[in-house]
Amino acid sequence: QVRLVESGGDLVQPGGSLRLSCAASGTIHSINEMGWYRRQAPGKQRELVATISSGGSTKLGDSVNGRFTISTDNAKKTVYLEMESLKPEDTAVYYCTIFYNYFRYWGQGTQVTVSS
Repeated sequence: QVRLVESGGDLVQPGGSLRLSCAASGTIHSINEMGWYRRQAPGKQRELVATISSGGSTKLGDSVNGRFTISTDNAKKTVYLEMESLKPEDTAVYYCTIFYNYFRYWGQGTQVTVSS
């Protein structure tokens, strides 16, 4: 049973910073990819925020490139998302995801709200 637990979501002012964490647990031997997606409004499609492969290659969404950074602690099976220069349009539920053993797993999501 794979479980993903996100933390770090909060209310932050525009221009501020926030760090999200996601820890994977369960019988996991080798994760192919870890990352973050977000849904900005109910009914809207989840969009890519950032992913990182087991080899360290990263991919960032166009709207966050240059402001967000993704990293992992492989020993802890944890992925982080450092968010800087936050904008109101970054307000969303952020979902952690891993691709492991040909299957994509999702966390429950953590709310990030950017507002003054």
